[in-house]
Amino acid sequence: MERYDIAVIGTGPAGVSAAITSKVRNKSVILFGSKDLSAKLAKAHTILNYPGFPEAPGAEIGAAFSRHLDAMGIEITEDKINAVYSMGDYFALQGGENAMYEAKAVIIASGVVAGKPLPGEEELLGRGVSYCATCDAALYRGKSAAVCGFSPKEEHEASFLAEIADKVYYIPVYRKDEPAPVFSEENIEVLNVKPLGIEKREGRKVALRTDAGELVTDGVFILRDSVAPGQLVPGLEVEGAHIKVARDMSTNIAGCFACGDITGTPYQYVKAAGEGNVAALSAVSYIDKSK
Repeated sequence: MERYDIAVIGTGPAGVSAAITSKVRNKSVILFGSKDLSAKLAKAHTILNYPGFPEAPGAEIGAAFSRHLDAMGIEITEDKINAVYSMGDYFALQGGENAMYEAKAVIIASGVVAGKPLPGEEELLGRGVSYCATCDAALYRGKSAAVCGFSPKEEHEASFLAEIADKVYYIPVYRKDEPAPVFSEENIEVLNVKPLGIEKREGRKVALRTDAGELVTDGVFILRDSVAPGQLVPGLEVEGAHIKVARDMSTNIAGCFACGDITGTPYQYVKAAGEGNVAALSAVSYIDKSK
């Protein structure tokens, strides 16, 4: 397996900046995220304080980011990282379908995770609650599961799970008054309910509490665009929804750095890009000193 120098998680201004600086410093880099970069940036009507782009729409700045990445030969790996493990002198990153990656240093630039965890979610993680359907689907052969999808792209995860599980309940958390998604799989049932919490039940069952009652299954999958930092990196020191960092963007875990909105306010594109540059320089220094 190829071991990269630096793995960057996130394709917003912070992640793009970190990846570019890493490449400029002659480090091999793998960048995880969306080829559309940042939905938040793309939807920004007008950005007033990004140097070189006076009164520019976010889409214009995003297009410039893409051109810069292409010019540097930096490809985007569209895989959601579900866990990052410190292995001593390197990090192991778990993606979808049990894909694994390795890097000497990691930069987290995944942005702020929207919404708070459901009551019981963190306590039952790994004991009936999972963040990756393609990773844990094999555990539900012949069983039932509920999938709470926080974006339309999570619908394919429910379809994958339905190939193995007997019954899948799909809850489109991202839809309000829109029509419910339609699946071709007969064993997927769409429930337009609001998840309220998760509780343990006898016989390794879990109950998903909703505004329409209780749904008891063998497991509950919570599929968000990104994993909360405390769950993403075991042992990572956090402050609320943010990762605690020093001025050099280092965290309490050696070789792990963070930048952008995930480190706290102000939530500014120019601030995120600057922190991405600092995080990359720090990661480069960490790698060089480790040789």
